[in-house]
Amino acid sequence: MGINSESDVAANLQIGPTSLGMVRLYIATETVELPLDFDPDEAEEIAEELRAAAARARAMGEKAKPGEKGSPGKAGKRR
Repeated sequence: MGINSESDVAANLQIGPTSLGMVRLYIATETVELPLDFDPDEAEEIAEELRAAAARARAMGEKAKPGEKGSPGKAGKRR
């Protein structure tokens, strides 16, 4: 499975600080619990990557206007 592959797996995501001064991304599915700890500098790098990916995704979405062939519009968006 790659970054552009869709999946029917649902997951919960929690983000917050730990008592040891780390930033934890906690991902849980029905079968897996995955705590990922990062030092604050790493967490800020990840945040920058998320912002950059969001900007690229937004630009891609603007290229595919609702009603055009291959464009799902708002009703087709998944969360």
